[in-house]
Amino acid sequence: MPSDLQVIGAGCGRTGTASLKAALEELLGGPCHHMFEVFKNNQGQMWVDAAAGKADWDRIFDGFVAAVDFPSAAFFDELMVKYPK
Repeated sequence: MPSDLQVIGAGCGRTGTASLKAALEELLGGPCHHMFEVFKNNQGQMWVDAAAGKADWDRIFDGFVAAVDFPSAAFFDELMVKYPK
């Protein structure tokens, strides 16, 4: 299922992204992708592929309504094109 991110947070880690994640989940009524999810959902290889120019954004963000923190913040320009909403 294609993802439809509503918010893409481009801020660096250690700048309140965990609090922002919690706030966005409350406001948007769905999960927000954060570095926590990379480990929790075993997404390491997906992000290695993204760094190599072979990103499957819909697979990475399936079920998420927002994204904050690294690694998604490093790809904010690509994500803004993919998810212009």
